[in-house]
Amino acid sequence: MRIVVCVKQTAAGELNPFDACAYEAALRIPGAEVTLLSMGPQRTADLLLSLTRLGAKKAVLLCDPAFAGSDTLATAYALGLALDRLQPDLVLCGRQTIDGDTGQVGPCLARMWGAGLVTNVLSIDSLDGGITCSTRDGTFSAAFPALLTVERIHNLRLPSIRSRPGTVETLTAAQLGADTGRCGTAGSPTKVMQVFENHTDKRKCQFVCADQLQALIEEGLRKERHAIAAETGENRLKKVWIIGSSPMEMARTVSDDITVIEPTDPDTIAALAKRKKPAAILWGSDLWSRRTAPQVAAVLQTGLCADCTRLETDGQNLFMYRPAFAGNVMAKIRCVSAPQMATVRTAEENVSDLMVAAGMGAKLCLPEIEAFTRRQGGQIAASRAAVDAGLLPYPAQVGLTGRTVSPAVYLAVGISGAVHHIAGMKGAGTVIAINPDPNAPIFEYADYGIVAKAEDIFK
Repeated sequence: MRIVVCVKQTAAGELNPFDACAYEAALRIPGAEVTLLSMGPQRTADLLLSLTRLGAKKAVLLCDPAFAGSDTLATAYALGLALDRLQPDLVLCGRQTIDGDTGQVGPCLARMWGAGLVTNVLSIDSLDGGITCSTRDGTFSAAFPALLTVERIHNLRLPSIRSRPGTVETLTAAQLGADTGRCGTAGSPTKVMQVFENHTDKRKCQFVCADQLQALIEEGLRKERHAIAAETGENRLKKVWIIGSSPMEMARTVSDDITVIEPTDPDTIAALAKRKKPAAILWGSDLWSRRTAPQVAAVLQTGLCADCTRLETDGQNLFMYRPAFAGNVMAKIRCVSAPQMATVRTAEENVSDLMVAAGMGAKLCLPEIEAFTRRQGGQIAASRAAVDAGLLPYPAQVGLTGRTVSPAVYLAVGISGAVHHIAGMKGAGTVIAINPDPNAPIFEYADYGIVAKAEDIFK
């Protein structure tokens, strides 16, 4: 079986961790002939060469100034041309990159290249006549050729002492036969207009002693749930579609002309959009929307901004705000193609009144924190770092690539407080943070702060 694994080098020069899991998953398939595929600057070749020592006999690097600045649509276009040359049976991608965090390239690439798609893969269960996988959304199958997006399910092996590197082939835009108008910045319909620090969700933190924790939780549970009012501007956008009802609240911030489209397959939604020509299409943040929206974007050849936490309009253009660069700052993004599309953060309903979120700072007393949460009748949650480290399962993750929740009380234990995490819990009523670092960013988004180690409170 011919397998291509799409990999990306992070800004720090390392292999994207989700792609590492995809590579290991490929290497575990008996009889697999694995090729690595990447797009980036020439220095990426060194990483690819080192990775071939693990089992891939070959790596292909797409390297050309024309590819610089590619968004997900332009990236999928170039990768698709490479797949036309390689003709694999199976393509594996990580669920997302840790710098972009969109999770769009895999589904977009599958649609543009014409492959069956299975996302959020937890295990590959069968390769008999097609591929069957267990995913976060259930069990799914696809015929070959197929593309999978893989979760953090494996640790990438180390090279053996006797292993030898394979080869790295570099391909330019001309060698791929690429239309440079569809590559790089020129071919990217989503444009970053501004990058800035996020101040809109900050709270005035009052530092208290640890012995006040129980009283603060009880006080917060007595209050009504906090709802941050969405900003509604004077300018309104006409002809906005929402897929399903979950994006309604966000849509109302920019439009009074809203049509609800029932969720269905990508081709049906795309065909309807071609006929009716909405100005914008908004999607929710559930797994189905994350899988379907990039495929519709590929069919319509339009831009898609992921995980937006705020929208604005001047009456014609939709301006979308989302955390960027691993959640450290906010980016204002514009889509220059039509229809303008975005997935937007939508809060879950029926969450517990109390959520206790554990970060890496809670790892020494996690059982005690879970027991505390059960006694309080609450629900355990987690930061992405805690989930990536295997401390808690993915369904517990709160943040940009996890859940969005709005409990009456949100207790953050050992969480640093990147914007990436704040995006998922900013709608909480009372936020209480516990962290030994008095300068931890989480305190800027908390109502009450306790400067202490988690184990000093819960053990």
